[in-house]
Amino acid sequence: MAKLLSPFKSLPAERRQALVLEALKRHKGAKTLYAQRIAARGGGFRATTLVTWANDKLAREVLRLGALQAQDELELLQMLYVDLEPQYQITFLDAAGVTHENGVIPEDLEAPYASAEQVAAGAAAVQSAHGEAGAHYLRTLVTYNLAAWPGLDAVVSAEA
Repeated sequence: MAKLLSPFKSLPAERRQALVLEALKRHKGAKTLYAQRIAARGGGFRATTLVTWANDKLAREVLRLGALQAQDELELLQMLYVDLEPQYQITFLDAAGVTHENGVIPEDLEAPYASAEQVAAGAAAVQSAHGEAGAHYLRTLVTYNLAAWPGLDAVVSAEA
């Protein structure tokens, strides 16, 4: 049986690289963290050398060497769907009747955020409006935050 790819790894390579590059631009400590991980794998480069590399070169190496951890992948997907391309989340939350501001759910709102019926309506709206990109967003929710969205796994195929 073939192992299913994580939602991050199921993105095209160019998209993954663009997300790592964006993280390097946005987060002050990301370059040092990724450089340390690459250096720890061996191969002759020291972290102090790697941090001098251009961001695009470092991003390619991060992906080539598998220097991302599961938490990194989750943070990159959150950046994608909340900060860079919130339209999927906005569509989902609007159709599910969940309070938000530009796709950001209030910190004090407790999960589950909607009923199974509302979740199904939100999923249908995302799939209708956004096609495969929206389906990827929904699979990401199933993988990382199913407890907040009851019944989402029943209406979204986890196959990627």
